[in-house]
Amino acid sequence: MAGKAPATLEAAAAGKVPTEFRYWDRIGDPRVQWARRVWRGVFRFDPQPDEELVRAFATAYYQADPVAEAFVDEVYLGEIGPKAGRAMLDRALAHGVDSVADAPPSLRRLFEEFETAPPWLDPELVEQGAKVFRRWGTSVFSFATTSTLEMYSESSITKPLSYAGGYAGDKAHKRQLETVRFWIDVSEPGGLDAGARGRQTAMRVRIMHVFIRRKLMQRPEWDYDAWGVPISVGDATLTLMGGSVVPGLALWSLGHQTTIAEIEATLHFWRYVGHLLGVQPTWYPEDFRGAVRLMFAAFVKRAHTAGADGEELVESYLPAFAPKPDTPWAKRIRDEINYRVQIGYTGFWLPPATYARHRMPRRFPWVLHPLLQAPVVFGAETLRRTVPGLDAVADRVQRSRRERWYRNEVGDRDAEFTPVEEFRR
Repeated sequence: MAGKAPATLEAAAAGKVPTEFRYWDRIGDPRVQWARRVWRGVFRFDPQPDEELVRAFATAYYQADPVAEAFVDEVYLGEIGPKAGRAMLDRALAHGVDSVADAPPSLRRLFEEFETAPPWLDPELVEQGAKVFRRWGTSVFSFATTSTLEMYSESSITKPLSYAGGYAGDKAHKRQLETVRFWIDVSEPGGLDAGARGRQTAMRVRIMHVFIRRKLMQRPEWDYDAWGVPISVGDATLTLMGGSVVPGLALWSLGHQTTIAEIEATLHFWRYVGHLLGVQPTWYPEDFRGAVRLMFAAFVKRAHTAGADGEELVESYLPAFAPKPDTPWAKRIRDEINYRVQIGYTGFWLPPATYARHRMPRRFPWVLHPLLQAPVVFGAETLRRTVPGLDAVADRVQRSRRERWYRNEVGDRDAEFTPVEEFRR
Protein backbone atom coordinates (compact mmCIF):
# COMPACT_ATOMS: atom_id res chain seq x y z
CA MET A 1 0.00 0.00 0.00
CA ALA A 2 1.48 3.33 -1.02
CA GLY A 3 2.25 5.76 1.78
CA LYS A 4 0.06 8.86 1.83
CA ALA A 5 1.81 12.18 1.21
CA PRO A 6 1.10 15.25 3.36
CA ALA A 7 -1.12 18.03 2.04
CA THR A 8 1.97 20.14 1.33
CA LEU A 9 5.57 19.12 0.76
CA GLU A 10 6.70 21.26 3.68
CA ALA A 11 4.54 19.13 6.01
CA ALA A 12 7.01 16.27 5.85
CA ALA A 13 8.37 15.35 9.27
CA ALA A 14 11.89 16.55 9.93
CA GLY A 15 14.38 13.75 9.67
CA LYS A 16 12.11 11.35 7.77
CA VAL A 17 14.04 8.78 5.69
CA PRO A 18 12.53 6.75 2.80
CA THR A 19 12.16 3.07 3.61
CA GLU A 20 13.94 2.25 0.34
CA PHE A 21 17.02 4.18 1.42
CA ARG A 22 18.91 0.99 2.36
CA TYR A 23 22.31 2.43 3.22
CA TRP A 24 22.39 1.30 6.85
CA ASP A 25 21.18 -2.16 5.89
CA ARG A 26 23.94 -2.63 3.33
CA ILE A 27 26.97 -0.76 4.60
CA GLY A 28 28.21 -3.81 6.51
CA ASP A 29 28.05 -6.09 3.45
CA PRO A 30 31.51 -7.68 2.94
CA ARG A 31 31.45 -6.73 -0.77
CA VAL A 32 30.84 -3.08 0.09
CA GLN A 33 33.66 -3.06 2.60
CA TRP A 34 35.96 -4.86 0.15
CA ALA A 35 35.28 -2.14 -2.46
CA ARG A 36 35.92 0.47 0.22
CA ARG A 37 39.31 -1.05 1.06
CA VAL A 38 40.32 -1.27 -2.60
CA TRP A 39 39.44 2.38 -3.22
CA ARG A 40 41.29 3.44 -0.08
CA GLY A 41 44.35 1.47 -1.16
CA VAL A 42 44.43 2.95 -4.67
CA PHE A 43 43.36 6.55 -4.06
CA ARG A 44 44.61 6.97 -0.47
CA PHE A 45 41.38 8.20 1.08
CA ASP A 46 38.30 6.57 2.57
CA PRO A 47 35.25 6.78 0.25
CA GLN A 48 32.79 6.02 3.04
CA PRO A 49 31.04 9.24 4.14
CA ASP A 50 30.34 10.26 7.71
CA GLU A 51 26.92 9.76 9.23
CA GLU A 52 26.04 13.46 9.01
CA LEU A 53 26.31 13.48 5.21
CA VAL A 54 24.39 10.23 4.80
CA ARG A 55 21.59 11.45 7.06
CA ALA A 56 21.36 14.79 5.19
CA PHE A 57 21.31 12.94 1.85
CA ALA A 58 18.58 10.55 3.04
CA THR A 59 16.27 13.25 4.40
CA ALA A 60 16.68 15.25 1.16
CA TYR A 61 14.34 12.75 -0.49
CA TYR A 62 11.54 14.66 1.26
CA GLN A 63 12.77 18.08 0.09
CA ALA A 64 11.74 19.81 -3.13
CA ASP A 65 11.54 23.46 -4.27
CA PRO A 66 9.20 25.53 -2.06
CA VAL A 67 9.96 28.83 -3.83
CA ALA A 68 8.95 27.54 -7.27
CA GLU A 69 6.04 25.59 -5.74
CA ALA A 70 4.64 28.82 -4.29
CA PHE A 71 4.92 30.56 -7.68
CA VAL A 72 3.05 27.76 -9.44
CA ASP A 73 0.33 27.80 -6.78
CA GLU A 74 -0.22 31.56 -6.96
CA VAL A 75 0.17 32.10 -10.70
CA TYR A 76 -0.30 29.00 -12.87
CA LEU A 77 -2.89 27.34 -10.63
CA GLY A 78 -4.43 30.56 -9.31
CA GLU A 79 -6.51 33.28 -10.91
CA ILE A 80 -3.82 34.31 -13.40
CA GLY A 81 -3.71 30.91 -15.10
CA PRO A 82 -1.06 28.99 -17.09
CA LYS A 83 -1.11 31.03 -20.32
CA ALA A 84 -0.69 34.42 -18.66
CA GLY A 85 1.67 32.87 -16.10
CA ARG A 86 3.92 31.55 -18.84
CA ALA A 87 3.93 34.97 -20.50
CA MET A 88 4.93 36.58 -17.19
CA LEU A 89 7.73 34.08 -16.73
CA ASP A 90 9.03 34.57 -20.27
CA ARG A 91 9.03 38.35 -19.92
CA ALA A 92 10.82 38.21 -16.57
CA LEU A 93 13.46 35.90 -18.04
CA ALA A 94 14.04 38.11 -21.07
CA HIS A 95 13.79 41.58 -19.49
CA GLY A 96 13.88 41.16 -15.72
CA VAL A 97 11.10 40.82 -13.19
CA ASP A 98 10.69 44.63 -12.96
CA SER A 99 9.43 44.60 -16.55
CA VAL A 100 6.39 42.54 -15.48
CA ALA A 101 3.46 44.80 -14.66
CA ASP A 102 1.89 43.97 -11.30
CA ALA A 103 4.29 41.08 -10.79
CA PRO A 104 2.82 38.80 -8.09
CA PRO A 105 4.85 38.38 -4.88
CA SER A 106 5.72 34.76 -5.62
CA LEU A 107 7.23 35.73 -8.98
CA ARG A 108 9.33 38.44 -7.32
CA ARG A 109 10.47 35.97 -4.64
CA LEU A 110 11.36 33.40 -7.30
CA PHE A 111 13.46 35.88 -9.28
CA GLU A 112 15.03 37.38 -6.18
CA GLU A 113 16.45 33.95 -5.44
CA PHE A 114 17.19 33.21 -9.10
CA GLU A 115 19.08 36.45 -9.73
CA THR A 116 20.98 36.65 -6.43
CA ALA A 117 24.40 35.01 -6.61
CA PRO A 118 24.90 32.52 -3.75
CA PRO A 119 27.80 33.40 -1.42
CA TRP A 120 29.87 30.41 -2.55
CA LEU A 121 29.70 31.27 -6.28
CA ASP A 122 32.97 31.64 -8.21
CA PRO A 123 32.06 32.75 -11.78
CA GLU A 124 35.50 31.90 -13.17
CA LEU A 125 35.27 28.39 -11.76
CA VAL A 126 31.77 28.02 -13.24
CA GLU A 127 33.08 28.94 -16.70
CA GLN A 128 36.04 26.59 -16.29
CA GLY A 129 33.70 23.75 -15.36
CA ALA A 130 31.41 24.49 -18.31
CA LYS A 131 34.43 24.43 -20.62
CA VAL A 132 35.51 21.02 -19.31
CA PHE A 133 31.99 19.71 -19.85
CA ARG A 134 32.05 21.06 -23.44
CA ARG A 135 35.42 19.42 -24.01
CA TRP A 136 33.89 16.01 -23.33
CA GLY A 137 31.83 16.60 -26.50
CA THR A 138 29.04 14.21 -27.41
CA SER A 139 30.66 11.37 -25.45
CA VAL A 140 29.33 12.80 -22.20
CA PHE A 141 25.78 12.70 -23.58
CA SER A 142 26.07 8.96 -24.11
CA PHE A 143 27.86 8.34 -20.83
CA ALA A 144 25.46 10.38 -18.70
CA THR A 145 22.46 8.55 -20.13
CA THR A 146 24.11 5.14 -19.81
CA SER A 147 24.95 5.78 -16.16
CA THR A 148 21.29 6.69 -15.64
CA LEU A 149 20.25 3.33 -17.10
CA GLU A 150 22.06 1.62 -14.25
CA MET A 151 20.11 3.74 -11.74
CA TYR A 152 16.76 2.80 -13.31
CA SER A 153 16.74 0.01 -10.75
CA GLU A 154 15.62 2.63 -8.20
CA SER A 155 11.94 3.44 -7.88
CA SER A 156 12.45 7.06 -6.80
CA ILE A 157 14.17 7.70 -10.14
CA THR A 158 12.19 5.34 -12.36
CA LYS A 159 8.61 5.89 -11.22
CA PRO A 160 8.47 9.65 -12.07
CA LEU A 161 9.77 8.91 -15.56
CA SER A 162 7.55 5.90 -16.06
CA TYR A 163 4.37 7.50 -14.73
CA ALA A 164 4.96 10.65 -16.78
CA GLY A 165 5.49 8.47 -19.87
CA GLY A 166 8.35 10.57 -21.17
CA TYR A 167 11.26 8.15 -21.29
CA ALA A 168 9.66 5.02 -22.74
CA GLY A 169 8.16 4.01 -26.05
CA ASP A 170 7.76 6.62 -28.78
CA LYS A 171 8.39 9.57 -26.44
CA ALA A 172 11.81 8.35 -25.31
CA HIS A 173 13.78 10.05 -28.06
CA LYS A 174 12.07 13.44 -27.63
CA ARG A 175 12.68 13.56 -23.88
CA GLN A 176 16.27 12.38 -24.21
CA LEU A 177 17.01 15.12 -26.72
CA GLU A 178 15.36 17.76 -24.54
CA THR A 179 17.83 16.77 -21.84
CA VAL A 180 20.72 17.09 -24.31
CA ARG A 181 19.46 20.55 -25.32
CA PHE A 182 19.49 21.54 -21.68
CA TRP A 183 23.08 20.30 -21.28
CA ILE A 184 24.19 22.24 -24.36
CA ASP A 185 22.41 25.45 -23.39
CA VAL A 186 23.75 25.68 -19.84
CA SER A 187 27.32 24.82 -20.80
CA GLU A 188 27.75 27.21 -23.73
CA PRO A 189 30.11 30.17 -23.05
CA GLY A 190 28.12 32.67 -21.01
CA GLY A 191 25.16 30.27 -21.05
CA LEU A 192 24.29 31.01 -17.43
CA ASP A 193 24.60 34.80 -17.67
CA ALA A 194 21.55 36.99 -17.14
CA GLY A 195 19.22 36.64 -20.14
CA ALA A 196 21.25 33.80 -21.68
CA ARG A 197 19.50 30.80 -23.19
CA GLY A 198 20.93 28.34 -20.70
CA ARG A 199 19.77 30.37 -17.74
CA GLN A 200 16.28 30.66 -19.22
CA THR A 201 16.19 26.92 -19.93
CA ALA A 202 17.10 26.21 -16.32
CA MET A 203 14.10 28.19 -15.08
CA ARG A 204 11.72 26.52 -17.53
CA VAL A 205 12.94 23.08 -16.48
CA ARG A 206 12.52 24.13 -12.84
CA ILE A 207 8.87 25.07 -13.36
CA MET A 208 8.29 21.93 -15.43
CA HIS A 209 9.53 19.85 -12.51
CA VAL A 210 6.96 21.44 -10.20
CA PHE A 211 4.10 20.34 -12.44
CA ILE A 212 5.46 16.83 -12.82
CA ARG A 213 5.96 16.57 -9.07
CA ARG A 214 2.44 17.79 -8.34
CA LYS A 215 0.82 15.36 -10.77
CA LEU A 216 2.79 12.38 -9.50
CA MET A 217 2.06 13.17 -5.86
CA GLN A 218 -1.65 12.90 -6.71
CA ARG A 219 -1.32 9.35 -8.02
CA PRO A 220 -2.50 6.72 -5.53
CA GLU A 221 0.38 4.42 -6.39
CA TRP A 222 3.04 6.98 -5.47
CA ASP A 223 4.67 5.52 -2.35
CA TYR A 224 5.63 8.55 -0.30
CA ASP A 225 7.01 6.55 2.62
CA ALA A 226 9.25 4.43 0.38
CA TRP A 227 10.41 6.97 -2.20
CA GLY A 228 10.03 10.47 -0.78
CA VAL A 229 8.78 13.20 -3.11
CA PRO A 230 9.14 12.99 -6.91
CA ILE A 231 12.22 14.74 -8.32
CA SER A 232 13.55 15.27 -4.80
CA VAL A 233 16.64 17.23 -3.84
CA GLY A 234 18.29 13.88 -3.10
CA ASP A 235 17.86 12.42 -6.58
CA ALA A 236 18.37 15.78 -8.30
CA THR A 237 21.75 16.16 -6.61
CA LEU A 238 22.79 12.75 -7.93
CA THR A 239 21.85 13.96 -11.41
CA LEU A 240 24.27 16.88 -10.96
CA MET A 241 26.97 14.39 -9.99
CA GLY A 242 26.24 12.59 -13.26
CA GLY A 243 27.58 15.60 -15.15
CA SER A 244 30.71 16.10 -13.09
CA VAL A 245 32.66 13.61 -10.99
CA VAL A 246 31.27 10.46 -12.61
CA PRO A 247 32.11 11.31 -16.26
CA GLY A 248 35.27 13.03 -15.11
CA LEU A 249 36.55 9.63 -13.98
CA ALA A 250 34.84 7.37 -16.51
CA LEU A 251 35.81 9.28 -19.66
CA TRP A 252 39.46 8.48 -19.02
CA SER A 253 38.43 5.14 -20.57
CA LEU A 254 37.97 6.99 -23.88
CA GLY A 255 41.26 8.87 -23.63
CA HIS A 256 39.99 12.13 -22.06
CA GLN A 257 42.54 13.54 -19.63
CA THR A 258 40.54 15.22 -16.89
CA THR A 259 42.41 16.33 -13.79
CA ILE A 260 41.05 16.38 -10.25
CA ALA A 261 41.03 20.19 -10.36
CA GLU A 262 38.97 20.10 -13.57
CA ILE A 263 36.52 17.63 -12.01
CA GLU A 264 36.13 20.00 -9.08
CA ALA A 265 35.45 22.83 -11.56
CA THR A 266 32.64 20.78 -13.12
CA LEU A 267 31.29 20.15 -9.62
CA HIS A 268 31.10 23.90 -9.07
CA PHE A 269 29.53 24.48 -12.48
CA TRP A 270 26.79 21.92 -11.87
CA ARG A 271 26.27 23.19 -8.34
CA TYR A 272 25.38 26.58 -9.81
CA VAL A 273 23.13 24.97 -12.44
CA GLY A 274 21.45 23.15 -9.55
CA HIS A 275 21.01 26.42 -7.67
CA LEU A 276 19.16 27.87 -10.66
CA LEU A 277 17.05 24.70 -10.83
CA GLY A 278 16.08 25.06 -7.17
CA VAL A 279 18.38 22.20 -6.06
CA GLN A 280 20.29 23.86 -3.23
CA PRO A 281 21.47 21.38 -0.57
CA THR A 282 23.90 22.81 1.95
CA TRP A 283 25.73 19.47 1.87
CA TYR A 284 26.54 19.60 -1.87
CA PRO A 285 30.15 18.30 -2.30
CA GLU A 286 32.75 21.03 -2.66
CA ASP A 287 35.66 18.83 -3.70
CA PHE A 288 36.52 15.52 -5.34
CA ARG A 289 36.64 13.51 -2.13
CA GLY A 290 33.28 14.79 -0.99
CA ALA A 291 31.74 13.91 -4.36
CA VAL A 292 33.16 10.38 -4.25
CA ARG A 293 31.73 9.89 -0.76
CA LEU A 294 28.29 11.01 -1.87
CA MET A 295 28.37 8.62 -4.83
CA PHE A 296 29.52 5.82 -2.50
CA ALA A 297 26.43 6.42 -0.37
CA ALA A 298 24.22 6.57 -3.48
CA PHE A 299 25.33 3.15 -4.68
CA VAL A 300 25.22 1.50 -1.28
CA LYS A 301 21.68 2.73 -0.47
CA ARG A 302 20.10 1.22 -3.60
CA ALA A 303 16.98 -0.92 -3.13
CA HIS A 304 16.58 -2.40 -6.67
CA THR A 305 12.76 -2.31 -6.58
CA ALA A 306 11.85 -0.58 -9.87
CA GLY A 307 10.90 -3.85 -11.57
CA ALA A 308 9.13 -3.76 -14.93
CA ASP A 309 9.05 0.05 -15.06
CA GLY A 310 12.83 0.18 -14.84
CA GLU A 311 13.18 -2.55 -17.46
CA GLU A 312 10.96 -0.63 -19.88
CA LEU A 313 13.01 2.53 -19.50
CA VAL A 314 16.32 0.72 -20.01
CA GLU A 315 15.05 -1.16 -23.05
CA SER A 316 13.54 1.97 -24.65
CA TYR A 317 16.83 3.88 -24.74
CA LEU A 318 18.73 2.34 -27.66
CA PRO A 319 15.71 1.73 -29.95
CA ALA A 320 15.01 5.46 -29.74
CA PHE A 321 18.14 6.01 -31.87
CA ALA A 322 17.27 3.39 -34.50
CA PRO A 323 16.88 4.92 -38.00
CA LYS A 324 13.30 5.76 -38.95
CA PRO A 325 11.63 4.52 -42.15
CA ASP A 326 11.49 6.86 -45.16
CA THR A 327 14.43 8.93 -43.90
CA PRO A 328 16.45 10.71 -46.65
CA TRP A 329 19.50 8.64 -47.51
CA ALA A 330 22.11 11.11 -46.19
CA LYS A 331 20.44 11.33 -42.80
CA ARG A 332 19.78 7.58 -42.86
CA ILE A 333 23.53 6.94 -43.11
CA ARG A 334 24.25 9.30 -40.21
CA ASP A 335 21.48 7.69 -38.16
CA GLU A 336 22.75 4.17 -38.87
CA ILE A 337 26.24 5.17 -37.70
CA ASN A 338 24.99 7.00 -34.62
CA TYR A 339 22.73 4.10 -33.63
CA ARG A 340 25.66 1.71 -33.61
CA VAL A 341 27.86 4.22 -31.79
CA GLN A 342 25.22 4.42 -29.05
CA ILE A 343 25.11 0.61 -28.84
CA GLY A 344 28.89 0.62 -28.49
CA TYR A 345 28.96 3.20 -25.71
CA THR A 346 26.10 1.56 -23.83
CA GLY A 347 27.62 -1.89 -24.15
CA PHE A 348 30.98 -0.54 -23.03
CA TRP A 349 29.85 1.41 -19.95
CA LEU A 350 26.75 -0.43 -18.74
CA PRO A 351 27.75 -3.27 -16.39
CA PRO A 352 27.66 -6.58 -18.32
CA ALA A 353 25.17 -8.12 -15.90
CA THR A 354 22.77 -5.20 -16.39
CA TYR A 355 23.11 -5.33 -20.18
CA ALA A 356 22.54 -9.09 -20.26
CA ARG A 357 19.52 -8.86 -17.97
CA HIS A 358 17.59 -6.71 -20.48
CA ARG A 359 16.45 -7.06 -24.08
CA MET A 360 19.20 -5.07 -25.75
CA PRO A 361 20.79 -5.00 -29.22
CA ARG A 362 23.79 -7.24 -29.81
CA ARG A 363 26.86 -5.43 -28.45
CA PHE A 364 29.55 -6.93 -30.70
CA PRO A 365 31.29 -5.52 -32.72
CA TRP A 366 30.04 -2.02 -31.81
CA VAL A 367 31.36 -2.29 -28.25
CA LEU A 368 34.87 -2.13 -29.73
CA HIS A 369 34.30 1.43 -30.95
CA PRO A 370 35.11 3.12 -27.60
CA LEU A 371 38.30 1.07 -27.28
CA LEU A 372 39.43 1.86 -30.81
CA GLN A 373 38.92 5.60 -30.46
CA ALA A 374 40.64 5.85 -27.07
CA PRO A 375 44.23 6.14 -28.44
CA VAL A 376 43.13 8.81 -30.91
CA VAL A 377 41.36 10.82 -28.21
CA PHE A 378 44.30 10.40 -25.83
CA GLY A 379 46.69 11.68 -28.49
CA ALA A 380 44.50 14.67 -29.30
CA GLU A 381 44.15 15.43 -25.58
CA THR A 382 47.93 15.31 -25.15
CA LEU A 383 48.38 17.81 -27.98
CA ARG A 384 45.66 20.04 -26.55
CA ARG A 385 47.36 20.11 -23.18
CA THR A 386 50.84 20.82 -24.54
CA VAL A 387 50.50 22.98 -27.68
CA PRO A 388 49.52 26.63 -27.06
CA GLY A 389 46.27 27.65 -28.71
CA LEU A 390 44.92 24.14 -29.28
CA ASP A 391 42.74 24.26 -26.19
CA ALA A 392 40.65 27.07 -27.71
CA VAL A 393 40.49 25.23 -31.04
CA ALA A 394 39.31 22.06 -29.31
CA ASP A 395 36.59 24.04 -27.55
CA ARG A 396 35.26 25.43 -30.83
CA VAL A 397 35.36 22.02 -32.49
CA GLN A 398 33.48 20.28 -29.67
CA ARG A 399 30.84 23.02 -29.50
CA SER A 400 30.22 22.61 -33.22
CA ARG A 401 30.11 18.81 -32.97
CA ARG A 402 27.57 18.93 -30.14
CA GLU A 403 25.23 21.20 -32.07
CA ARG A 404 25.52 19.16 -35.28
CA TRP A 405 24.83 15.94 -33.38
CA TYR A 406 21.76 17.46 -31.76
CA ARG A 407 20.42 18.92 -35.00
CA ASN A 408 20.85 15.60 -36.80
CA GLU A 409 18.54 14.07 -34.20
CA VAL A 410 15.85 16.77 -33.98
CA GLY A 411 16.17 18.87 -37.13
CA ASP A 412 14.91 22.43 -36.67
CA ARG A 413 12.55 21.56 -33.82
CA ASP A 414 13.20 23.38 -30.56
CA ALA A 415 12.95 21.80 -27.13
CA GLU A 416 9.75 22.83 -25.36
CA PHE A 417 10.05 22.16 -21.60
CA THR A 418 6.32 22.98 -21.34
CA PRO A 419 4.28 20.08 -19.94
CA VAL A 420 1.90 22.50 -18.18
CA GLU A 421 -1.32 21.60 -19.99
CA GLU A 422 -0.49 17.91 -19.91
CA PHE A 423 -0.05 17.90 -16.15
CA ARG A 424 -3.11 20.03 -15.37
CA ARG A 425 -5.48 17.32 -16.56
